[in-house]
Amino acid sequence: MSPLAAPPHSPIISLPAPTHHCAITLFTSIYPPFSAAASPATWTAHRSLPLPLSVRCCRRSSPSDMEGASGPSLFPLHRCKTLHLVRHGQGIHNVEGDKNYKAYMNPDYFDAQLTPLGWQQVDNLRKHVQACGLSKKIDLVITSPLLRTLQTAVGVFGGEAYTDRLDVLPLMVANAGNSAHAAISSVDSPPVVAVELCREHLVCFILVIREDVLLITNFFFQELISHWKSDEDVLWKADVRETKQELADRGLKFLNWLWTRKEKEIAVVTHSGFLFHTLASFGGDCHPLVKTEICRQ
Repeated sequence: MSPLAAPPHSPIISLPAPTHHCAITLFTSIYPPFSAAASPATWTAHRSLPLPLSVRCCRRSSPSDMEGASGPSLFPLHRCKTLHLVRHGQGIHNVEGDKNYKAYMNPDYFDAQLTPLGWQQVDNLRKHVQACGLSKKIDLVITSPLLRTLQTAVGVFGGEAYTDRLDVLPLMVANAGNSAHAAISSVDSPPVVAVELCREHLVCFILVIREDVLLITNFFFQELISHWKSDEDVLWKADVRETKQELADRGLKFLNWLWTRKEKEIAVVTHSGFLFHTLASFGGDCHPLVKTEICRQ
């Protein structure tokens, strides 16, 4: 499996062989805005075009053999999947959270939309995945059902600008979530599936009202496939905040569910906390520097 080409400072590292083998490219969406004319040397300073961390399940690297030879591991390609993990663009909750961290616990910001800067990040990443040819390889896009991840998913991996056609629905309608963004076409877009298992860290006082979620997804995202088994919020528990371990366990359950899919190259658009705690479950037998790179924030 060939990973996405990365800048020189973005290393390709090894991942201990999991139950199911995969290659992972992790895009971390960070701002301020990126200039397309900037050289690779300035990427670290700007950190707006998400920088890829490419991981291949091909070699085991323990603390004892970090500087020496470690045994190679081969695995049939047809038994592998490639996951492209994307954190959503900047949301209005991020802006308020930078001012006061308690804002992240405010129910008003639970389903935050992207800011104009967040949309700029999405547009930059879209240009990047198209320029490197990744957009033509993606078989499936999985997204958290929250508005900011939905907007990021369709903005990066959806079709081009939508033109009115009777036989085709837009993937996202114009001004979805008061975004002032043009409609996005479903033509030439991979299937986009909203999955609850990759939702944001669950907090005790925020209950997802399924009717509201369906209203958002059906009205704004007309070609979206919703994947849940119940009209109730089965993940939510009253008066109980999801622990970090529970979040990590949910992430592993999500990865196991992904393995049941027939698609081989999958993009996952989700949240930083979900990614961090899920990936932190890996790399326990690696050198500490390697583990840090696997689950960096």
